[in-house]
Amino acid sequence: MARPPSALREHILRSALRLFAESGYKGTSLHDIAQVTGCSKAALLYHFASKDAILTELLTPAGEGLAALRARLTGLDGAAAAREAVTGFVDLALRFRLEVRVLFQDIPMMTTHPALGAVPAVVELLLTALAGGSTAPPDTVAAHMVLGAVSVTAADDLGVPEEVLRAEMIRGALRTLGRAPDHP
Repeated sequence: MARPPSALREHILRSALRLFAESGYKGTSLHDIAQVTGCSKAALLYHFASKDAILTELLTPAGEGLAALRARLTGLDGAAAAREAVTGFVDLALRFRLEVRVLFQDIPMMTTHPALGAVPAVVELLLTALAGGSTAPPDTVAAHMVLGAVSVTAADDLGVPEEVLRAEMIRGALRTLGRAPDHP
């Protein structure tokens, strides 16, 4: 049964996300989350039925973001698809930086988690858009490189201001794809 939002609930979610990003989902126990949150395990379980329930709540917004990106990419091709895929994916990766770190902790389990929806289908659409609809090996390889590089870069703490990081990630991804970045 879903519980009403509360300050403790939000604190549990923020703490769990940090712990999952640092130690991995498997490496974090409910006891660890309760300890960092400063509450009892019983209080934690009042708000969330299980550790997976916490993970589901944390990953659901990222899954919704992927679904929205998928919808924006549908029907686009060529340069328009590549640009929308790059900016949309960079924005998602930056918005969900800690969640990306959690995903990297255990990729097979996380990418099939129900909260993320149909990740393989979204990834395929994203790769097709990044390649501009091309199946030529150079375009396919570049698309895979961008997908991986954006994820890794977003998951790392580079100490670069967010707006600079976003602009450079988009510029670098478009260069990798052989597309000239837009100039203001």
